[in-house]
Amino acid sequence: MDLQHWLGRATHAIQDWADTFGPYRPHPSLQVDDDRFGAVFEEFTARLADNYPFFHPRYAGQMLKPPHPAAVVGHLTAMLINPNNHALDGGPATAAMEREAVARLARMFGYDTHLGHLTTSGTIANLEALFVARELHPGRGVAHSADAHYTHGRMCHVLGLTSHPVRTDDRGRMDLGALEDVLRTGEVGTVVLTTGTTGLGAVDPVHEVLPLAERHGVRVHVDAAYGGFFTLLAGAEGPEGLPPEPWRAIARADSIVVDPHKHGLQPYGCGAVLFRDPEVGRFYLHDSPYTYFTSTELHLGEISLECSRAGAAAAALWLTFQLLPPTPDGLGRVLAAGRRAALRWADLIEASDALELYQRPELDIVTYFPAVAPATLTGIDAASARVLADGMTGPDPVFLSTLRADRESFAARHPGTVADADGARILRSVLMKPESEDHVEHLHDRLERLAGRA
Repeated sequence: MDLQHWLGRATHAIQDWADTFGPYRPHPSLQVDDDRFGAVFEEFTARLADNYPFFHPRYAGQMLKPPHPAAVVGHLTAMLINPNNHALDGGPATAAMEREAVARLARMFGYDTHLGHLTTSGTIANLEALFVARELHPGRGVAHSADAHYTHGRMCHVLGLTSHPVRTDDRGRMDLGALEDVLRTGEVGTVVLTTGTTGLGAVDPVHEVLPLAERHGVRVHVDAAYGGFFTLLAGAEGPEGLPPEPWRAIARADSIVVDPHKHGLQPYGCGAVLFRDPEVGRFYLHDSPYTYFTSTELHLGEISLECSRAGAAAAALWLTFQLLPPTPDGLGRVLAAGRRAALRWADLIEASDALELYQRPELDIVTYFPAVAPATLTGIDAASARVLADGMTGPDPVFLSTLRADRESFAARHPGTVADADGARILRSVLMKPESEDHVEHLHDRLERLAGRA
């Protein structure tokens, strides 16, 4: 795609539409001449240079990458109108696009019926799911993996719910025995399962928890904010294929959260929340003296805790899905490249004398650490910190992140390591850009050199 061409077409298309309403005189208070703007724009773009190269495969740190050009064009085109998807009056076209895009997400997860909408983030989407859970099970708390995103503990606090962290196994997945112990107390009304933890990319056993939750009369919410689109690789052939059982079971969960601004190629912020039972919409309904007057149809604002929401986010997702749909042959090919890259790098690390694999990747997150002698947590922590800092300097930079592993988690995976501290930082790389598949060998060679110096 020629981004400059299509952005130019976008401005012309919106101007042609605007011209159909007749001429008017822009107010002089809004006018800024090009020379004045040019000077400020130069400073603005110079300040934007203070960023990491999220677009480049040498950036393998956090869950960051640029949106697809189609999403950029869709977002900016709609932004010129600036619709608000709180109500049909604020964005009739983008509200329809939102419904269609959300329906495609629901089908991707196997929902036959659904109620859902886009949100500004996975945090807000999880807040909405837990809000509904509270209304359905008042007075009962929420159980979630100890490795789940910290948002669940935070949102429980906001909602006045008791949070019950559940220990994880030696793969970072929720421990079923520990969960059953918590459920036997009768104090839990909802279990949050994570399909792709943000630290390790671990996938909780959804298919095994569902019957357990049913026996205890507990709701199941799936936080698929990071990993949700990997359902497109469930049962796929080739090394990128994932065990289908947990992913197929998501269709039986009560609610799901997914972030298109992660693996859905969207700009921030574009999250989504889906409910299997549309009847939960009754918890959202409200009266407004002015918002609704052009339609008797249910408005998106009537099933959302948020009010104003950018219609441009829906436009960007809709346009992207027309070109790269949430199917195995569409977005699935993008995720497959990152998954293959992670597996390839894991193989290289396992054969390395300078690096050690913390655990095999389940999705596209690789965790590893420099090999040090003697193998102590303090030594690993210091070496990881040096590699992180040194990697970002010099003519051939690489950009990583670190993850803190506590001594119990480390011992479960590497029992020979001397636990002379409470934990250690390890290195973590997210290979969510498909271009990473062609860059893994370079990343590995650079990290081996850095680790050798550490």
